[in-house]
Amino acid sequence: MANKSSVFDMIGPVMIGPSSSHTAGVVRIARAAIRLLGGMPDEANITFYNSFARTYEGHGSDRAILGGLMDFNTDDPRIKDALEIAAEKGLIYKFKSIGNSSIHHPNTIKLNLKKGEIELEVVGESLGGGVINIAELDGFVANFSAQNHTLIIKASDISGAIAFISGVIAQEKTNIATMSVSRKGKNDVACHVIEMDSGIREITAQYLKSLPWVSELIYIPDIDL
Repeated sequence: MANKSSVFDMIGPVMIGPSSSHTAGVVRIARAAIRLLGGMPDEANITFYNSFARTYEGHGSDRAILGGLMDFNTDDPRIKDALEIAAEKGLIYKFKSIGNSSIHHPNTIKLNLKKGEIELEVVGESLGGGVINIAELDGFVANFSAQNHTLIIKASDISGAIAFISGVIAQEKTNIATMSVSRKGKNDVACHVIEMDSGIREITAQYLKSLPWVSELIYIPDIDL
């Protein structure tokens, strides 16, 4: 325990660990996840893959992921005490490591989170320099960075849905940076992930959410805001 604390003490609050992939990127994955969940989870099952699985304790990724789940920013000095703070807050968590997974990016974390009756699964990748990719959301391909305003819509897989959603966003005079649609089968639920250069109004988000063929809508700004 003393060795792990000394790593954080030497680095100081500007950089919370020896590697931005293993610390800053990990914090951002968790901060994106809690915005998708709607707040800090009650329970978290955390799986580290590949290089994370071998080094998550020594490089502080365990503290970084818990800090992010409590919405600490990447330079928050409390991250070095995240294990103790999580216990004080009643956050129940388990760590699991899978060292050799050929289907996952070298720096991958899977989060299975629960808050009340809400459950969420997020797969995130730390790409270096604090940059992340949210690769999957509840089994859907997502692939968004959480560095732009992001709109996630789960909706019935109906004809014209993409054009309709794009048209509503266009009325806000915001530019769509990226848009992807993933579905688990034909005429099944589809997950639309839309990254935008600027935000949309609450009334527009509520309108989209009220559509009878939309089952869920999540809107998150840049996670570092």
